[in-house]
Amino acid sequence: MLYMLAACHHQPLPPEPIDPEEPVIDDTYSSVSIKSRVDAVQPSTGLVLWSDNARGRHGSYGQSISLEYAYCLPCKVVKGKKDGNIQYDWSSFNSWLDDVASRNHQAVVRFRYEYPGSRDVDGKAGTTAVPDYIKALDDYNETYYKNEDGPTYYADWTNAELQWFTKQFYTDFNAVYKSDPRIAFVEVGFGHWSEYHIYGTPLKRGINFPSNEYQKEFLTYLAGALEIPWLISIDAADSSPVVKDQSLMALTFGLFDDSFMHKDHEGDYNEECWDAIGKGVRWMTGACGGEISYYRSSDQRNFLNPEGMYGVTWEQAAEKYHITFMISNDAPGGTYGTAERFKEASMFSGYNFAITELKTNDKNTIARVTNTGIAPIYRDAFLAVGGVRSKTSLKGLCPGQERLVQVEKPTDGSDVTIESDYILPTQKIQFDADL
Repeated sequence: MLYMLAACHHQPLPPEPIDPEEPVIDDTYSSVSIKSRVDAVQPSTGLVLWSDNARGRHGSYGQSISLEYAYCLPCKVVKGKKDGNIQYDWSSFNSWLDDVASRNHQAVVRFRYEYPGSRDVDGKAGTTAVPDYIKALDDYNETYYKNEDGPTYYADWTNAELQWFTKQFYTDFNAVYKSDPRIAFVEVGFGHWSEYHIYGTPLKRGINFPSNEYQKEFLTYLAGALEIPWLISIDAADSSPVVKDQSLMALTFGLFDDSFMHKDHEGDYNEECWDAIGKGVRWMTGACGGEISYYRSSDQRNFLNPEGMYGVTWEQAAEKYHITFMISNDAPGGTYGTAERFKEASMFSGYNFAITELKTNDKNTIARVTNTGIAPIYRDAFLAVGGVRSKTSLKGLCPGQERLVQVEKPTDGSDVTIESDYILPTQKIQFDADL
């Protein structure tokens, strides 16, 4: 029997506060007939494949996903520093984004320094992705550990230039990509895989891992520097000062969980981290995502079993944590990871808009829009009539809530759309309607 997940995550939300500028429907308005159906994975939501897998499986799974993922390396785009300014070459990064977009997908981006045993920096095991100009400094000294997952070098967090660069990098990144529809989310962190943890190697704050003081400085800085929705690992509840600092808890970052739905996820460390740093409400302002567990090799292959895994179905887990996206790279091709099931699970993620009322007069259109999904949309999206957008955004509209929006153009129902500057021109935000 499937056990019930904690009820506190399913409490109905109160209606949105009444906006004093909310449009008023008077007797000049008449009802408009409209029919529409959400029948595809919505932009910036759903299950995620690594790009090499998405590329190879595009023919069968291309319509089942809207997002792709890859680690990105600062050393590959930073070419040096001149006159106090970092010198960049974004061409390799743009080539990847273009490749992802060519499949009508957006990117989930994660920059990292450490990856135990990885050879993707220079062909040598465990090399950090710290830019070469920093490594060349006399006062920069990395540490090494023969980690259980492979040889690993660690960034030198005693170094002032590394600390400055790590902040400045995201300012420069944001300046180039803040409005780029090829990018949906950015995952940020420190330690192994930027997942806010080091294991197998002794963690030494201020040496091979940032000090608590720097972490606070960095996160506070990032909140003002990065406009793309960004997430940190739930492990930050254990390895950072966030949960004990009200100013950090007030930031609107999202959360990702790199071992979602593993055998002991509920009632243990993972759920405790979600509760400590999420407080059951962080999803309202910050996207929640992550990666299906690799604790067992079968986890990714089995999590889409409609009967559940370890007593929990994907739908229950996704709804409890208000999941917008989830990396599931090893699921395709298995018994449960068919393209059809992938699409079904992806469509259960994130937002889902419905128009429950549509009225028009000779000047305006007013629509009542609700979110029937399990999470908000985290960037601006607008109801539009014939290309004319409402002034009111649908961003932040939570599940079960509704928003009355007005467009200064009449309609017969045939030209109503939802538009966003933060999705690809080839993508479409759909809505349900049967009026």
